[in-house]
Amino acid sequence: RSVSFVTFVESATLRFSAHVRQSPVNRMSEEVPDKAVVDAGQESDGDGDEKGGFKNYVNSPAFLSGMLRRQVLQLMVKSLPNNVQKRIKALKNLQLEYFDIETKFYEEVYELEKKYQALYNPILEKRRNIVAGTYEPSGKEVEYQSDHEDDSEITEKMKELSAEFKGIKDDYPADVKGIPDFWLKIFRNVTLISDMVQEHDEVILKKLKDVTIKYGDDGMSYTLEFHFEPNEHFTNDILTKQYFLKAAIEKDDPFSFEGTEIYKCVGCVINWNKGMNLTVKTIRKKQKHKARGAVRTITKQVPNDSFFNFFSPPIVPEDDSKIDSENENLLASDFEIGHFLRSRVIPKAVLYYTGDVVDDDDDDMDEEEEEEEDAEEESEGECDKIGGSKKENPPECKQQ
Repeated sequence: RSVSFVTFVESATLRFSAHVRQSPVNRMSEEVPDKAVVDAGQESDGDGDEKGGFKNYVNSPAFLSGMLRRQVLQLMVKSLPNNVQKRIKALKNLQLEYFDIETKFYEEVYELEKKYQALYNPILEKRRNIVAGTYEPSGKEVEYQSDHEDDSEITEKMKELSAEFKGIKDDYPADVKGIPDFWLKIFRNVTLISDMVQEHDEVILKKLKDVTIKYGDDGMSYTLEFHFEPNEHFTNDILTKQYFLKAAIEKDDPFSFEGTEIYKCVGCVINWNKGMNLTVKTIRKKQKHKARGAVRTITKQVPNDSFFNFFSPPIVPEDDSKIDSENENLLASDFEIGHFLRSRVIPKAVLYYTGDVVDDDDDDMDEEEEEEEDAEEESEGECDKIGGSKKENPPECKQQ
């Protein structure tokens, strides 16, 4: 090993406990001694190897945090023979050639998405008409039976809640047109979007008729269009959010390329009616004059949480390095939502409405928790068998 790599190991050993990801296979707390300073070339005479803790993570860098892993691997490469390092550089140049071809692939993917969106649109238009109640499906159009719609599959837990559900469910008349509150319910069903929707937004979102996608002809971009029925809050028929894409290799960081990415978004101006803007709220504050003691009340408008803030994203400066951390996080979240709407929610809207598709892994987590609980119960059962009848201080069951 080179001296620089040994030196790095010495210094990193002091702080790597803050970076290492816990693993069921390698528990750092069990392997690293309290005093983690190891002199270069020094071995421990005791039962444990003082260098073993960090050495295990150098041999298996996957358990290190991203930053520390990168540093370890780069220094590892520098410690290799010069001929090997030259071959690695050749591989990196080949990787750049690969990326160059891949950018063209993603540009063609965009054109394909735009082409097929035009083929999807007649189907989505029919969906819109059914939801709005301007078209009534009949015959084979309404003949569909899903396994998930079978009452026998309702869980025991849901049976217990069914009585309460009947008391709080929406009470629509039998002759209701279309599918009421279709998009509002979808937004409430999707975790990523539901967090944005406030109770005061619902009265407007009940008027949301459709959400559509329009791909740009000048460069790579797409626009989400939110179509509204007339409402008392704003005069816009359509609210838009445009996302700009790129599939380019960054000169400063070429190996970060992972395909098409959103790099900017632009909202629209909402023409709010007077006193109906949900994105601001008016607060009243009393001020007392220090000398005279007179009290006056002032009012001012402050930002208010609302779904409609979605249409006023932070502006991305030309030099994206100047974005502050708060706006950077807001944009990252915004890009995620925009991508999710385009790729998942709009194409599969009815499935999010019915619950045939959900946007999280809660079911998988529940299954894992049940398995863990079962394992614990089995372990306790073994203890009971070993210990016989209950005692005041039963022996601990040793973990195998």
